[in-house]
Amino acid sequence: MDGPSTNAFIEAVPLPALIIDQGLRIKAANRLAREVLSSDLAGRLLATVIRAPDVLDAAEAALRDETPQESEFDFSDGRRMRTFSATSRSLGADFGILLVLRDKTEALEIGRLRTDFVANVSHELRTPLTAMSGIVETLKGAAGDDPAAQARFLDIIGEEVARMNRLVSDLLSLARVESGYLAERTPADIRKLVSQSVELLTEKAANMGVSISVSAPEAPVMALVDQDLLRHVFNNLIENAAKYGRSGGKVDILIEEIDDARPLKGRVVAIRVRDYGEGIEPRHLPRLTERFYRIDRHRSRGMGGTGLGLAIVKHAIERHRGRLIVESTLGKGSTFTALLPVY
Repeated sequence: MDGPSTNAFIEAVPLPALIIDQGLRIKAANRLAREVLSSDLAGRLLATVIRAPDVLDAAEAALRDETPQESEFDFSDGRRMRTFSATSRSLGADFGILLVLRDKTEALEIGRLRTDFVANVSHELRTPLTAMSGIVETLKGAAGDDPAAQARFLDIIGEEVARMNRLVSDLLSLARVESGYLAERTPADIRKLVSQSVELLTEKAANMGVSISVSAPEAPVMALVDQDLLRHVFNNLIENAAKYGRSGGKVDILIEEIDDARPLKGRVVAIRVRDYGEGIEPRHLPRLTERFYRIDRHRSRGMGGTGLGLAIVKHAIERHRGRLIVESTLGKGSTFTALLPVY
């Protein structure tokens, strides 16, 4: 291959690709490879660019045996560590090898997330199942003839069953929104949807010593939405504010229409749910919407939380082409803002 034809060939490869000569020196690299590895690749030894013995051994084997070789290496782009697979394929004795890279980082992260998800679900189910198993053994033995103990243990079983029901319900809701499914969207007045959630939760909040107030425009604020899904969003945000901000004694909800609210463009409705509780440490904010992430695991479980609520909220809002923004100041409380395009 001469220079022009080599460059045309390597640029036609739809993945980061290098042509390596017999001395393991880079003869050519396409634009994708330069974006991943370095802007200056031609003429450099492969070992100075990819410092991975497995890749060098595979390249030498491909040159020697003229058979495809697979290898893998980690590479830092200055922001994060990425994992690549590398395929070394002979181009013939006179031309060296073609080295093609595939970024496996996202696939590996998804695999880890799946593993963590299964482990978390198993752990969340094991806790109530273990408790109920111990109670059953107790009822069969020492408490078998004690009506008071039986009533107390049956209450506990009821609570644990309710916890598992909440977990299964939230898992189904999360699966629904993560799959991208939305019921038929219809025009709805956001003020009314929020009011329905407030009406549902006012008594529960009052029992926790928390009052709820709503400030909204007089005119309807219309958006095209899956109404049931948005009710779920508002229920979760308001209930969380009452539970975790209870020390502040109140929850304020502000509904307003605004233009070009970053990161969205155009006319949007902002639903801000603010509590006046303890607030959230900055280190927790980026992870609040992760599945099963809890700031205080024991406290969350004690309040009936499954660790999935905010993950569902985030995905539900994003399915409406909106955004969830979380702001918090220690000692002053937190504000969760749902931004939604208006109708």
